[in-house]
Amino acid sequence: MKQPLRFGLIGHKFMGKAHSQALHDVSFFFEARFEPVRAVLCGLEDDLPEAAARYGWQRWTHSWREVVADPEIDVVVIATPGNTHCEIAIAAAEAGRHVICEKPLALDAEQAARMCKAVERAGVKHLVNFNYRRVPAVQLARQLIEQGRLGEIYYFRGTYWQDWPLDPAFPFVWRFDKAIAGAGSMADKGSHLVDLALYLVGDIVEVAATTEIFVRERPAPEGAARRVTTDDAAAFLARFRSGAIGLFGTSRMSAGHKNALGFEVNGSRGSLIFDLERLNELQVYFVGDDRAARGFRTIMVTEPVHRYVDRWWPPGHVLGWEHTFIHQYYEFLHALETDTLPSPNFHDGLKVQRVLDAVEQAVAEKRWIGVPEGT
Repeated sequence: MKQPLRFGLIGHKFMGKAHSQALHDVSFFFEARFEPVRAVLCGLEDDLPEAAARYGWQRWTHSWREVVADPEIDVVVIATPGNTHCEIAIAAAEAGRHVICEKPLALDAEQAARMCKAVERAGVKHLVNFNYRRVPAVQLARQLIEQGRLGEIYYFRGTYWQDWPLDPAFPFVWRFDKAIAGAGSMADKGSHLVDLALYLVGDIVEVAATTEIFVRERPAPEGAARRVTTDDAAAFLARFRSGAIGLFGTSRMSAGHKNALGFEVNGSRGSLIFDLERLNELQVYFVGDDRAARGFRTIMVTEPVHRYVDRWWPPGHVLGWEHTFIHQYYEFLHALETDTLPSPNFHDGLKVQRVLDAVEQAVAEKRWIGVPEGT
């Protein structure tokens, strides 16, 4: 018989819905000794009771401290704005709860380091939700790089474009407030790119960067316009410890792009290209291919040999964005079962935050900035 694992989810909006669905579905497709129980949902809005009922939670509360203090809760999931992550995560760890936290892990590396110390001191499992690692095509990309199929890695290019606030009349939301969000497009979306770069190519040691705010004021619900303090777009250059170089770009003002994360990796023996909006595909090119038919070819990453796919549908029956959350929860449950540390964990989140902090410093000082070492 499976062992119940009781979850408390803090945050019930967009990310809360995604996490709720993954907790509902993971046991249907993946075998694990633990059975997730949606015990308590926490949020601040008036629609919380309705959301809790719709998403299958046993009860709800407006107090995250109540969730953390509940002795029946085994795992606390943090899906709230970035300025709350540190306090909630440390309190959860000190109460002996395992902790799953949305990205970016914290507002800065100092907070992220405190969170790492707290979970290590408490001996609890911890995971940061860089869920794009769990796309089967990204898993294949890592496999090809580790096998040496691309040879020596020379170059990584990563972009993440959206257009949700393109209209200057789009109202002020918390993502425009640096005190709450930490930073703009580079922290919100760029954190995914940085994590993927670290996952695929290795440590980043130095960065140079620029950012811009194109719409400097947004209408606020209370009437008066509010000043935007987070970047609308950012770009930075990077040097990897391996000798490779990188180019990163993020924008929430790129008309026509809805959730366009993409990356390309170039090596001495080949290249690969990934596009999140076509997430079942990976484009590959190998130098040794027949010259008469040489060129990029598209692999449909839906075969049973591909990571996670054997638990889903027959070949060609594509997966979607929500499946990355299910895969992430499976990895977390498997880590509990094997008493190993899940990945990506808070240490990975700290490494990403150190890069993001260096990017901000590079923008402010208009020079190359080194990224501190350490885990």
